[in-house]
Amino acid sequence: MQESHDQESIEKQKLPGMDDVLEMDHSSAAAGNTETAGEDAAPSLEQQLKEAEIRAAEHHDAWLRAKAETENIRKRAQTDIANAHKYAVDNFSVLLLAVMDSLDAALATENSTLENLRDGVELTRKQLAAVFEKFNIHTIDPQGEKFDPHQHEAMCAVESDLAPNTVIQVMQKGYMLHDRVIRPAMVTVSKAKGT
Repeated sequence: MQESHDQESIEKQKLPGMDDVLEMDHSSAAAGNTETAGEDAAPSLEQQLKEAEIRAAEHHDAWLRAKAETENIRKRAQTDIANAHKYAVDNFSVLLLAVMDSLDAALATENSTLENLRDGVELTRKQLAAVFEKFNIHTIDPQGEKFDPHQHEAMCAVESDLAPNTVIQVMQKGYMLHDRVIRPAMVTVSKAKGT
């Protein structure tokens, strides 16, 4: 009897029960689904990687193009600035050629009288004044004005009845380009008597 009982327990151990079979079927199905899901997920990950690599390559290409364009703009700007400095006085120079031609014509004239030379110089000065006006070059002639250290350069001070720091004499006119002094006027200024 004990033998039959031992045999039954061995058979139970060898043969799976119905619950075990069902459990095995569920785990097999789950394993199969995992493999199927893994197979589906792997290609989509590879595809996503390829798409990401393509997008990265496109962005890298766009970045390289933008960098090259920026470099080209920078080089063009440097060239434009260099040309602006180099040829800034181009228009001014062209207009000064007429003044030079007038001076050459005056010197080339033979048997000219003092009066003719004076008239020629006056006409040439008018031409030069017209060029200055066109390019906003203004004369600083401060005779009788209060001394301004931003526009005038005092060469000496002389006792005078005028108010102190008044320009008595202009030794050399000054010039301004727009609002910038390009040469201050050289002047003599007044000072109080006895100082």
